[in-house]
Amino acid sequence: MHNVKRVHQSQAIIQAKKERERSKITEYLALTDNVISRKKTGDWSKDAFDQTQELLQLNPEFYTIWNYRRNIMLNGIFPQRLAFILLLCQLNRNPIPSTPEEINNLLANELSMTMSALKAHPKVYWIWNHRRWCLENVPDGPVVNGQPSLQWRKTNWDKELAVVEKMLNADARNFLAWNYRRYVLASIPVQRPESAELAYTTRKISASFSNFSAWHQRSKVYSSLWNTGQLDPVQSREEGESPSEPPSIHHVYLPCEEFDLVHNALFTDPDDQSAWIYHRWLIGSGENQDQLRQEIAIIEELLAEQPDSKWCMDSLVYYNRLLLNNRCSDAEELKQKCFDFLQKLEELDSPRRSRYQEIFRRANDRQLNKSETKQVPRSVATRNDKFL
Repeated sequence: MHNVKRVHQSQAIIQAKKERERSKITEYLALTDNVISRKKTGDWSKDAFDQTQELLQLNPEFYTIWNYRRNIMLNGIFPQRLAFILLLCQLNRNPIPSTPEEINNLLANELSMTMSALKAHPKVYWIWNHRRWCLENVPDGPVVNGQPSLQWRKTNWDKELAVVEKMLNADARNFLAWNYRRYVLASIPVQRPESAELAYTTRKISASFSNFSAWHQRSKVYSSLWNTGQLDPVQSREEGESPSEPPSIHHVYLPCEEFDLVHNALFTDPDDQSAWIYHRWLIGSGENQDQLRQEIAIIEELLAEQPDSKWCMDSLVYYNRLLLNNRCSDAEELKQKCFDFLQKLEELDSPRRSRYQEIFRRANDRQLNKSETKQVPRSVATRNDKFL
């Protein structure tokens, strides 16, 4: 490492270190051979179960062993519990605890074991996958007043949501944790209101505007609100909820206020792409030209403060092209602005020069084709428009 003085080690120390490493490798290979051999012979014993844990603590990415561990539970441990209970029933003895409770306790231990593994290896997919399997196999819960309850499932899923939040507090950009969070929110027995998730992403974004995963999660929440009819996509993008209407639980954070959140991020760090990408998603295809022009004016204001901002110019080109696609009255002026910005971008962002040249070329070709369609039959013009 930099600025760390190298300590000279004697040949004897180096040799001793190699011997220790060689010994660890030998032990690991022997344990691996033993566990794989047990798997091939269909060994579903408790001893095999314990050895899989020992091996996974050494190598948590060994997905074959995770699969074997689950098969031991399904084919060995769970059926043995059931067979034992049936035997006790035949002897007129009351088996306590019940099989569902034992399974719940076993899976709770599995979740605790994998939690320790996650702390050391937060981005190993197979640990998250094993936790998912455990949660999906948790029994519903004990019978209360003659009715089945969801006590165990609810308790475990609520704990899992808290676990994910702890993992994201440790690393707010852990994409595996964000994906897993979406899975937990979709599977939790008692669904949370979308406003709670919007509030959560607001906290994450406020802590770091560059948290792209939090912006992405926010888009997922709004998409869900639109798809379920709880929020109108066009109206919400255009104006949000009328001030005269009482606030509802699904409209705590309105898209009109959403633009204020994005503007804050853009003006704070105009060189970070996360908020710019989310801003484009929020604009959509630019159906509302008044809103689109308003956003363009705000970006131009930012460009005046940051004249060399690549993302400002790139976004202005993108949004002006949206206006051009809607046949606006000031088309010639907008085209000239786009061409000027593209020329500046070629100088500022030389690694992507070819991209800007391609945008310029397509814009020119589109204009030429439009002028040519005035002199050809309508059917040909229609085909050309579709091709473009």
